[in-house]
Amino acid sequence: MGTVNQLSRIMERLLEIITVVLMVSLTLVVLYAVVTRYAWRTPSWYDEVAAIMLVWLTYYAGALAALKRGHIGVDGVVAALPVHIRMPVTYVSEALFIGFFLTLGWAGLVVLDVMQGMALITLRWVPLTFTQSVIPIGAGLFIIAQLLSMPGHLAKVRAGLTQEEEEIRHAIAEAERDNARAGFTAESLTKRDQP
Repeated sequence: MGTVNQLSRIMERLLEIITVVLMVSLTLVVLYAVVTRYAWRTPSWYDEVAAIMLVWLTYYAGALAALKRGHIGVDGVVAALPVHIRMPVTYVSEALFIGFFLTLGWAGLVVLDVMQGMALITLRWVPLTFTQSVIPIGAGLFIIAQLLSMPGHLAKVRAGLTQEEEEIRHAIAEAERDNARAGFTAESLTKRDQP
């Protein structure tokens, strides 16, 4: 489990950096286009580049959310099921997720093959295979993120915990650590509040 956690942390940091770089870059491109619209003329490449950057941001940030199991789910429904039903349902959902992204990655490779030799309309020196490479790369990142987060997720499902319950437990533990560092304990706070 230690290696999985370490790989998960490395991937999380990498995806965070890529996501932040893409967000800042997209913001700068949009600001540049707004300023140039009022100062002189908006660049012709703005719309195409901004749309591609938004797609890239969606894939990379989505993979980060998958790594953190932050996508919309129905953990409460799954947690309410008996264990003998809960675990098979979870295994099937994990398999469907990975199957979907394997299919998407394969389709992305087909798209790259079809787009060989094509370029962006406004930036003729940028190949479409570069811009569309995010499809198979993103699909691969989703699969890796799912596999890295799967052991922890399966343990939570087995225990019947929902994502919200886990977040609450984590927040309580963090608050208790902060209070302990500050020298507070539950008893000292209770005594202080009493007359």
